[in-house]
Amino acid sequence: LKSPINQVTFLCRPKRTNQIAAFTADGQISVFSQVSEEQADKTSDGFMVVSQPLVLQKTFRLTPPQDPPLALRQLLWLQDELFLAVGSGLLPTSSTILMLHPIQDADDTLAVRSEMEVDGVVVGVVHSFQTGTVALQLEDGQIKKLLWDCPELSVEDWRDSSGCSVSFPVPCIQTALCSISGTEYLLGLTDRSHLYAGDTELASGVCSFAICDNFLLLTTHSHTCRCLQLSGLTVKGLQAALASDGGQNDETLRHVERGSRIVTVVPQDTRVVLQMPRGNLETIHHRALVLAQLRKWLDGLKFREAFECMRKLRINLNLIYDHNPKVFLENVASFIQQLNSINHINLFLTELKEEDTTSSMYPRPDGSPVQPQAAPGQKKVDVVCDALRTTMESMDQNKFSLSILTAHVKKTVPELEIALQKVHELRENPPEAPGGVSAEEALKYLLFLVNVNDLYEHSLGTYDFDLVLMVAEKSQKDPKEYLPFLNMLKSLEPNYQRYTIDRHLKRYRKALVHLSRCGQEHFTEVLQLVKEQKLYSEALRLYPADSPQYKFLSCAYAEHLVEQQRAEEGGLLLWRCGEPVRALQAFTSSSSWRNAICVAQQIPLPPDQLALLARDLAEKLTEQRRYSEAALLLDQYAKDCEEAILALITGGVWEEALRLIYMHKRQDITETNLKPALLEALNTQVVFLEAQVATFTRHKSRLAVVREQKEKARLDMLDEDGPDCPDAELYSEASSVMTASKYSQSNSRISSRSSKNRRKAERKKLSLKEGSPMEDKALMHVIGEIITTVDKMREEIHGLLRALVLFQFDKQAEKLQRVYEEALQMMEGSVLEVWPEGLQNTSAPVTGPNSTANSIMALFQQQQKPAASQQDAEVPAAPKMRNGIKWKLTILK
Repeated sequence: LKSPINQVTFLCRPKRTNQIAAFTADGQISVFSQVSEEQADKTSDGFMVVSQPLVLQKTFRLTPPQDPPLALRQLLWLQDELFLAVGSGLLPTSSTILMLHPIQDADDTLAVRSEMEVDGVVVGVVHSFQTGTVALQLEDGQIKKLLWDCPELSVEDWRDSSGCSVSFPVPCIQTALCSISGTEYLLGLTDRSHLYAGDTELASGVCSFAICDNFLLLTTHSHTCRCLQLSGLTVKGLQAALASDGGQNDETLRHVERGSRIVTVVPQDTRVVLQMPRGNLETIHHRALVLAQLRKWLDGLKFREAFECMRKLRINLNLIYDHNPKVFLENVASFIQQLNSINHINLFLTELKEEDTTSSMYPRPDGSPVQPQAAPGQKKVDVVCDALRTTMESMDQNKFSLSILTAHVKKTVPELEIALQKVHELRENPPEAPGGVSAEEALKYLLFLVNVNDLYEHSLGTYDFDLVLMVAEKSQKDPKEYLPFLNMLKSLEPNYQRYTIDRHLKRYRKALVHLSRCGQEHFTEVLQLVKEQKLYSEALRLYPADSPQYKFLSCAYAEHLVEQQRAEEGGLLLWRCGEPVRALQAFTSSSSWRNAICVAQQIPLPPDQLALLARDLAEKLTEQRRYSEAALLLDQYAKDCEEAILALITGGVWEEALRLIYMHKRQDITETNLKPALLEALNTQVVFLEAQVATFTRHKSRLAVVREQKEKARLDMLDEDGPDCPDAELYSEASSVMTASKYSQSNSRISSRSSKNRRKAERKKLSLKEGSPMEDKALMHVIGEIITTVDKMREEIHGLLRALVLFQFDKQAEKLQRVYEEALQMMEGSVLEVWPEGLQNTSAPVTGPNSTANSIMALFQQQQKPAASQQDAEVPAAPKMRNGIKWKLTILK
C-alpha cells in the first residue's frame, strides 16, 4: 500500500473472517482476502503452504475525500460492501455516524448513504454478527444502541430487561457484545482491569477478554485463562464462577504465562492466540473450547473429526464412548467407516479403560443430562470390544484382522486363546485378498500387545504344538528352554498330555478332568491332586456313584470336612458310601444325635453299647443346654428315666419333667427334686430381675446427666468464642459435639487392622467410663441390651409361673409375676425417654442470634467430618419389645 494504514477491520461474518479492510491515510479502503483452494499454490520452494497469503481484491475511494486524514475513525465492516464509520461532529463534544456503500455507477467509490449526529464523543463501536446489534460507547461511559438497518440512522439508550438505561461506571478500553441467559449485554474492560456487564461488575484483575460464539474467555493477573460458557449462566452465576479458584479437572481454567493477553479467538475453531509481554504470539487450545467442540462433533456423529482432534490434543479417547454410550453402540459401523484406519481403531481400543471420563477427567457442563450406561451391569471395556469386534467381523474380517485381535486381547479378561486360534486359522488358510494380514504379521502384532511369556503359556493351553512352536520361534526364546519340554509332552498319552499342560498352567480343574480320563492306574494322582487343590466336589461329579473311586473320594472329602469342623456333613458322606462306623464317629463328634442313633441301629450296636452311646450324646447335649433332647436319649435309649427327669428339671422344662414322672410312676422325685428346683429357680429369677432393674435405673440416670452436660457445652460454645470459653475442658472431654476428638481421628487408622483389633477398638470407643466422648452412646447400647434380655424372659417366666401355681406356690408366683411386670412396664416407659423421637436426625443450629464466627466455623467443620467420624456418632437403635406374647396368669391377678 502507498499510504500508511490508519485502521484495519474484519468482515463481521463467521466463515469469512479472513477478509480484511484496511483504511489508509489517503482516505481509501483496500479489501484483501485469501485465494480459493483451487487457485492456491500447494507448495512453495519445496515447503507445504499452511496458510495462503492475502491478495488485494478491491480498493474503494471515499467521496467526498475526507480531510484531514484522521477525520474518520472506528471503521466497522458490517456487510459485503457496507461500512460504518465514526467522524468528528459539528461540535467538539459530538460525533457523526456514517454509513458508507458503493455508488451504483462507480462500484469502487464509497459514498455516505446516511449519517446522523450523536451528542457525545464516540470512543467505541462494536457489532454482533449473531444478533446484528451495533453498540456505541461514549467517552463518559454511556452505552447507546445504533439502529442501522433502517433507511435513516437512529440511536437509543441501552436498556436492561427491566427497561432501565444502562451505562458503564467508567469508560472502557475494550468492549464486546454477548448474550447471557438470553439477554444481550455489552461487556467492557477498564484500564484498571475491571470487567463490567453494563453497570454490573463481573470481576477484577482481568488483563484481557474475548467473546467467541457463546464463550467468554479472559486472562487475569493471577496468570490464568478462564473460559466460561455463557448459555448456561446468569450474571450472578458468572460473577460466582469468575470469583472461584476452580477445582480439580476444572476445564474452564488454564494457567498461562505471566502478562499474557488475548489477541483473538479463531472462529469455528478451538485456537486462542495470546500475546506475551515480550511481544511474541502463541497459540493455545483451551480445554473448554476443545471439549465443547468435541461434544458438538460427537452429537453430530462426526467421529473422524473428533478422533483427529483428540489424538492431536491428547484428549483421552474414552470420551468418544463415555459422552453417549447408547448412541456410540448404535453407530459403531459409522465409527469404523469414518476412521477407516486399522491403526486408529487399534489406538482407540488400547486406550479403553473402565473409568467414566465424563465423571473423572472431563465433567459434563452444568445442566447437561447424564447419559445412562448402554449395558448396565457389564464391563465397559468388554461391551465396547465386543461391539467393535462383531461389527468388524461382519464388515471385512480380513481387513480388520489386527483390530479384531486387539478387541480380544484388550478385554478385562484377555481372550488370548481365541486370539491365538485366529492366528492359527490365518496360518492354515492364508487370506487371498490383497492387503490381507499373514499369520506371521498377526503373531508379531500379538507379541507387541502381550507379554511374550504370557502368550507362550496361553499357546500351550490350546494343546496345539504347531501354534506353540510358532509363538516360541517369534518370541526369541532359546530352543533349549522349550524344545525338551515340548518333546516330552508329545510323547505322552493325549489325556495325560493335556493334564500335564493344565497342571503346568495351574488350571487345576481342567487338569482334573483330563486326569480322570487316564484310567485306574492314575487314580492315585487324582486323589493327590484333589487333596492338594481341594477339588472334592468337582471330583465327585466325574465318577459314577457306585464306583470304588467315588467311595475313595467321598471318604477323603469327609476327612477334609471333619478337619474343617463340619463333621456332620462328613458323616453324611461316609454314611451314604457305606462307612457306617466312621459315620457314627463323625455324627457323635458333631452332636448330631438323631443321625448317630440311626447309624448305630443300622450297624447294629449291642444294647449296652447303644445305651453307652446315648449317655455320651446326652452329656454333650446337656453341655449345650439342649436338655429336652438329652432327656429323650436318656429315657428312650439309655433306659434311665431318673437321669432324664433330672435333666429336664435342670433345664427348667417343668411340664415335660412332670410327664416323665407320671409315666414312670416316680412321684417321689416331685418332692425330692422338682419342688426344691422350682423354688430355687424362683429366687434366681427374682434376684436377676432386681439386679437388672437396678442396673437399668443407674444407667438411665447417668444418661440424663451426660445429656445435660452436653447440652450445656453446646450452648456455651454458641455463646462464647469456641475453645476459648471457660468451660472448654468440659466439652473437650465430655462432649462429642466438638470436632477432631482423638477417638474419632484414630478410627481412620483402625480400618486397616484385623477384625479382632477392630472389635476391641469398637468396645473401647463405646466406653462406660465417666467423661468418655462416647459415654452417652455406650449407655444407650447397654440399656438396649438390658431391655432385650429382660424381654426375652417372657416364655421362661410363663412356664415357671404355671409350675409354681400347680404346686400351690401362689404367693411366690404372685411376687415373681409382679416383679417381672413392673420391670417390663418401667423399661417400656423408658424407651421414648432414652430414644426420643428424631434423635438420630437432630443437629445443632449453625446460625442464629446467639452464633459467633468461631462457633459457626466449628459447627461447619463438624458437618464436614469424614465418614468414619460420622459413623462414630451413630445412635444405637431402640429395641423392640414383644408385647404380643401372653405370659401372665389370670389366676394370679
